[in-house]
Amino acid sequence: MEAHNGLSAKIVEEAGFRGLWASGLTISASLGLRDSNEASWTQVLDVLEFMADSTRLPILVDGDTGYGNFNNVRRLVKKLGQRGIAGVCIEDKLFPKTNSFIGERQPLADVDEFCGRIKAGKDSQPDDDFVLVARVEALISGHGMDEALHRAEAYRAAGADAILIHSKLSSASEILTFAKHWERRCPLVIVPTMYYGTPTEVLLEAGLSNIIWANHNLRASITAMRETSRRIFETQSLTDIEGRVASVKDIFRLVGNAELEAAEKRYLPARATAKAVILAATGGDLGELTGQRPKCMVDIRGQPLLRHLTDTLSNAGIREISVVLGYGKETVQLPGVQTVDNDRYAETGEAYSLSRAIDRIDGEAIVVYGDILFRDYILDGVMAAQGDIVLAVDALGAKMKPPGRIRDLVRADLRFSGRYLDDEPAHLIEMSSDIAPEDIAGEWIGLARFSQQGTAWLREEIALLEKEGLLDDADMPLLLSRLGAKHHVVIHYILAHWLDVDTLSDVGDAMNFI
Repeated sequence: MEAHNGLSAKIVEEAGFRGLWASGLTISASLGLRDSNEASWTQVLDVLEFMADSTRLPILVDGDTGYGNFNNVRRLVKKLGQRGIAGVCIEDKLFPKTNSFIGERQPLADVDEFCGRIKAGKDSQPDDDFVLVARVEALISGHGMDEALHRAEAYRAAGADAILIHSKLSSASEILTFAKHWERRCPLVIVPTMYYGTPTEVLLEAGLSNIIWANHNLRASITAMRETSRRIFETQSLTDIEGRVASVKDIFRLVGNAELEAAEKRYLPARATAKAVILAATGGDLGELTGQRPKCMVDIRGQPLLRHLTDTLSNAGIREISVVLGYGKETVQLPGVQTVDNDRYAETGEAYSLSRAIDRIDGEAIVVYGDILFRDYILDGVMAAQGDIVLAVDALGAKMKPPGRIRDLVRADLRFSGRYLDDEPAHLIEMSSDIAPEDIAGEWIGLARFSQQGTAWLREEIALLEKEGLLDDADMPLLLSRLGAKHHVVIHYILAHWLDVDTLSDVGDAMNFI
């Protein structure tokens, strides 16, 4: 499968392919250049080095014409070997090359001169496993079947390990005819870009040993980037983009951030990481689904709702997760998660549940409701936002839900503007279920981050609620409103891409969300 840089090489390996095609067309195009040797061979070599470092798969390089005569070929082969490249394919055309699909009856190299390039490459290869593939352009250049067979046999005799036979017809008739006459004298390689409708089984039965899917990753990325750029330009918003594209976490995974994290633990002094408390003491009212178990254990596509939530936290590097349980606590079986009991769940509120776990958090901490789901990027944004207390607030939430479904309405000193960059951060003024419609800035989704200072303030406020006799009945909106009256509680605005599971209809939505 085609790859044109280190990231696409990783994606190809992840898909399950057994080898990489480092395409001259797509490497050139990814650099913004034509496939006419505008990228020097040393520039291509730099790209190949990143690809070789990124994957364990063998890489067959599209070496164009070998970048010159026999002397250029043998230097190219030596340098490829030094970088761990498995093989090179050179084509019997003149340097500088022109892409095979441009123009008609392109001139071909002299057969004997090209055989010299093959011999020079084989004499210079770093080890016996290095492969040199000779690409025959006779069919695609309109020189006929006899010329193609003549050239292929000459190249095989010169030492080529395989022959790549190319055609630009929309059917595989030329290729199948060539294969029949070739009679498996050495391995045959094809690039079915034009005759993609031919079943692969037919090609394999004809004696073709390797198939190269030559440029489709780059072409797919162009389509995706063009559409994404168009949408963002037209809407000046990311609302319709986030959730449709790969997450930043996926990029981190592909490029190996986990390995770096492990290395940091091995070689750097230990550092503090955020902890999390999930509030999941109430049972919820989902009929039979919550008859014997709490809402957080309702199955969502084969995993409890709580597992999906803890996975999101773990993806952000949060390792110490405590869950406050009450109703049906004996049904909660979740490896790697600490639990705290609130046996008074029926007569107390969320602030009391949080107080039960307050000793589990120090330093930076995440507090989150146990019945919500959200995209990874939302947690990333909350973690990265500046502030000692940061709340994720959906600026559209109050408009998207029916009356009576929203309890955590937010009034802020600054509404969401819709601009990418706001000079001033927004701060919480009040959170409750009773805010005048004209004052509503959004809905708190049930996700908050506290810095070390923010955690200290949280502890103080819970202690004050207890001293005043208000702790048992206090909910999170009251607790956060009291904190907002004394300290800067920062609002991190989001636009959808989350949901809370309160009704049976929400369970269905959660299935689709996952």
